Amino acid sequence: MNLDITTIIFIIISAVAGLGIGFLIAAPVLRKSIDAKGQLKIKEAEIEAEKIKNEKLLQGEKKLMQLKAEHETYVSTKNKNAIDLESKARQKEQQTAQKLEQVQRKEKELDTLRNNLTGQLEIIEKKKAELDKAHQKQVAQLEVISGLSANEAKTQLIESLKAEAKTDAMAFINQAMDEAKLTASKEAKKIVIQTIQRAPTEHAVENSVTVFNIEGDDMKGRIIGREGRNIRALEALTGVEIIVDDTPEAIILSCFDPVRREIARLSLHHLVSDGRIHPARIEEIVEKTKKQIEDEIAEIGKRTTIDLGVHGLPAELIRLIGRMKYRSSYGQNLLQHSREVANLCSLMAAEFGLNPKIAKRAGLLHDIGKVFEEELELPHAVAGMKLAEKLKEKPEICNAIGAHHDEVEMTSLYSPIVQICDAISGSRPGARREVHQQYIQRLKDLENLALSNSGVEKAFAIQAGRELRVIVSAEKISDKDAEIMSFNIANKIQTEMTYPGQVKVTVIRETRAVNIAK
Repeated sequence: MNLDITTIIFIIISAVAGLGIGFLIAAPVLRKSIDAKGQLKIKEAEIEAEKIKNEKLLQGEKKLMQLKAEHETYVSTKNKNAIDLESKARQKEQQTAQKLEQVQRKEKELDTLRNNLTGQLEIIEKKKAELDKAHQKQVAQLEVISGLSANEAKTQLIESLKAEAKTDAMAFINQAMDEAKLTASKEAKKIVIQTIQRAPTEHAVENSVTVFNIEGDDMKGRIIGREGRNIRALEALTGVEIIVDDTPEAIILSCFDPVRREIARLSLHHLVSDGRIHPARIEEIVEKTKKQIEDEIAEIGKRTTIDLGVHGLPAELIRLIGRMKYRSSYGQNLLQHSREVANLCSLMAAEFGLNPKIAKRAGLLHDIGKVFEEELELPHAVAGMKLAEKLKEKPEICNAIGAHHDEVEMTSLYSPIVQICDAISGSRPGARREVHQQYIQRLKDLENLALSNSGVEKAFAIQAGRELRVIVSAEKISDKDAEIMSFNIANKIQTEMTYPGQVKVTVIRETRAVNIAK
């Protein structure tokens, strides 16, 4: 085994030694071959470099010739421009000299004109002084002849012109109003009458008290209770004054809020029907009745919007519409009034070519500010407008709500339509009932307003306040003054009074000549 390893190692060493000796013998030959190739490469590189050098020299010479030609062209252009500029400068100089001569000549002409004008102005001043003296002399002569000073005559002339202008203005106003009436009155009456005829409603029947009928007077004692506990509990829970007097088989429920009166009426009905009347039972029944009324209000609001075809109203507005059933204005039920105004607005908007749905929506919501549960300091029209704006109603609907009593400025055509339809619904015969004293006071105010004018002898409010007849003194008031007075009284009524419909003002001037034959 040891002999085999030794033999192998000897063979490897001999092979390595043979390779080394072979390399030493071949190294000089290889070196000579590499040197010869290197020298050949060097010569080729030198030839190539010389070739490139010659090409670059040729290119440089061409570039130099090109730059030289461009420079010569540039220099010649500059020289030409300089010559042109010099020529233009000489022309400008000549023109300036000519203009200077013209200016000097004009100055001489102006000096001559100035001297001439100075002389003419002196002559004019002298003529003006002479005319002033002549005018003063004429004024003095006129003052002596007329017996008036110049200021007095001027004052009289101004007063005369003012009276004439006032008369002409009234004549123009009357003519314009007559023309407007001829062209618009017929069509307006037609639209309004058709609208009223197509939307008839019931007459006003509601008031601020409710009469609750009972079968016998012994029930009154049970309702009052021991020491009045039952009636006090009922009044405290409902907020309604319960009047138990000598009226046979009747109890009067008095409250300004119809919702509270209805709650009290229904509660009394349930208590009387059940027979158990004591404070605990009263509280239970009143709570159930309140919930029943609230549900009924919501149902009334929904049914009203469905009947009128007004969709998409918020729940808060629907509930307020339902509350309108229990609210009245001058004896006119507010829900009925709002439904009537909505229908009128729809019909009138269609006649004018506007959107009937928007008009109907505005008419239904125009009095929504009257049914707020809390008391507000704002007018009901403004309060309703602010609520509609809060609930994202359209701007024209909000403006129609706020402007139907002129609290805000009208910005759309729907606003006057709502105002007109509200007046139609409230002023038609049988729509509303006024308190007797308020009615009498309104007629007195009309007459007193007319009597406050100078020259008025008598004033009579007739036709339930729809016409005011004013009798004036013929010696103090002329026919023209009568026309002016009629116009002024109508304006005062519009600005100072509140009234339904319209008031016709008639001024009567009469001259009588009376003699007695004996």
